[in-house]
Amino acid sequence: MSKLTKNQKAAIAKIEAGKLYTLAEACELVKEVTFTKFDASVEVHINLGVDPRKANQMVRGVVTLPNGTGKTVRVLVLCTPDKETEAKEAGADYVGLDEYIDKIKGGWTDVDVIICTPSVMAKVGAIGRILGPRGLMPNPKTGTVTMEIAKAVKDVKAGKIDFKVDKTGIVHASIGKISFSSEKIYENAKEFIQTIIKLKPAAAKGTYIKSIFISSTMSKGIKVDPKSVVE
Repeated sequence: MSKLTKNQKAAIAKIEAGKLYTLAEACELVKEVTFTKFDASVEVHINLGVDPRKANQMVRGVVTLPNGTGKTVRVLVLCTPDKETEAKEAGADYVGLDEYIDKIKGGWTDVDVIICTPSVMAKVGAIGRILGPRGLMPNPKTGTVTMEIAKAVKDVKAGKIDFKVDKTGIVHASIGKISFSSEKIYENAKEFIQTIIKLKPAAAKGTYIKSIFISSTMSKGIKVDPKSVVE
């Protein structure tokens, strides 16, 4: 990374160690402390008081960000020929079945989301070992195994993201770009955090939201006061 200018150092010094910021303050601050030449992603990291090894404490779901993610999402639809036109008209980047399954078996995974119909799940299951580790496996819970192909494609293109708590109890999500206004970052972050709060497992004991941090691709984390998100 190039040397920081005096102004950049001063901006970074604004992040006080140990201080809790409101969500609105953090969304403004993250823009002030990011100096990348590229349009960095804005990320939210939430540490949850759950034990992800227990099935009844798994936190996973989907959320549609009101202002989208700022990313171009490449979508592959695996379906039978009768659904191909619907998928293409909805904006899918790649549509087909056997040819794409063969391509994936050959190592091609140059997409961000895969959507399929229930009838082809047996074929998709055969490439599960390739898709699973890359987070590309279609799943009915996240709306990517469905008969409503057009809706699924449009939702994903519009900013629908899925998330899952990792084995250390943290949920990570990219919720926008640093070029977004602080208001848009705030609206997306709030929607994501409130979705996590609603998904609190009944079996989770003690403090559910342990900590929330907002950062950009290259910035330090800014600690957010969870109380500033709950309305």
